[in-house]
Amino acid sequence: MNQEKILKTLLAPIVSEKTSLLSAQNQYAFKVRVDSNKKEIKAAIESLFGVTVENVTTSVVKGKKKVFKGKIGRRVNWKKAMVKVSEGQMIDVTAS
Repeated sequence: MNQEKILKTLLAPIVSEKTSLLSAQNQYAFKVRVDSNKKEIKAAIESLFGVTVENVTTSVVKGKKKVFKGKIGRRVNWKKAMVKVSEGQMIDVTAS
């Protein structure tokens, strides 16, 4: 897998109270491209952060319905990946 595709697979880490609590269980959440699959996500995490990934779970989050100037619209759907790393390893998602 080339470096350019790896960088485009992961869009952003998801930092919230829930994901902060999951980091104690070696699980981290990332916003990824909608067309990426689990193998690509695993390869991207392992190469960028230097950790061993045990499990990847993905889900598509549906965009919310919104009203824009009286017209009903919808936000864009996006994909979330929950990544579990090996025991004793960690990912610092707050580092820039």
